[in-house]
Amino acid sequence: MQDRVSIKAVQAFEAAARLSSFALAAEELFVTPSAISHQIKLLEEQFGVRLFHRMHRAVVLTDAGRLYAEEVTGAFARIDLATRKLGRTDRSDILTVHSTPSFASQWLMPRLARFSASQPDIDVRLNASYPVPPDLLMQGVDIDIRYGTRRLQPAGTMVIPFPPETIVPMCTPELANGEHPIRTVADLQHHTLIHSEICLVSWRDWLRQHRKVQLDISRGPRFDRSFMAISAAVDGMGILLDSLLLVQRELETGRLVAPFGFEGPKVQGYTFNILKTQANLPKIRAFQAWIFAELEKK
Repeated sequence: MQDRVSIKAVQAFEAAARLSSFALAAEELFVTPSAISHQIKLLEEQFGVRLFHRMHRAVVLTDAGRLYAEEVTGAFARIDLATRKLGRTDRSDILTVHSTPSFASQWLMPRLARFSASQPDIDVRLNASYPVPPDLLMQGVDIDIRYGTRRLQPAGTMVIPFPPETIVPMCTPELANGEHPIRTVADLQHHTLIHSEICLVSWRDWLRQHRKVQLDISRGPRFDRSFMAISAAVDGMGILLDSLLLVQRELETGRLVAPFGFEGPKVQGYTFNILKTQANLPKIRAFQAWIFAELEKK
């Protein structure tokens, strides 16, 4: 007995099993019902197993035919999915970018349309859900945008630092010019301090430059993501200390202001991480050139 079967026969069987009809299978495959019947008969004779009960104007799968149909239908479904994916990759590259949630929501998302417009053949898949930085080699991520002190990266990883960020206090115009206007650092004692716990500069660090001022930094709401701390500041909850990089939209629209100006401590926070073996892929080079050009804009 030969184990190799005719693809044409399997295709005829799959259509007849799915449609419960030789006639409908023939119509779908643009052949005659007798051709369908002939191909299925070849399968039955080859394996010595009846696949269908032939009834008047109908066909019903046997138990053996039903089990075979489950496997064959699943295989054809996988072939169909692979074919549709192949058709998609003919037209575009998919660039998978992982980013910290705050950078993704506050900086990257508002600009991503500009990248897509400049690179219409690249579709970006943005992921900000990993609880820990992903393994570039094992998790199918092309680019990882990380924040914080540098950890030892796996061999073969290229780490490119972003430009330094400036950290300053920010709040709504209503707080800055309200009942207790903010003109000097001492004026902060009348306001709630918002703690962005992931920020590399804390209120304690910032106040070292203003030793003559005493503020109660033990109080105030705390957030482990910058985008939540920024949202709290926009809602008027208090004074935020965070990166100017992440609040460009809020400053441009006037929802936040920097009462002491835009000078402050600078930190090296974000890094652009890729595998050295993939550094010259056109989709990665295009995104790298675009994002660093955007970061240099003032």
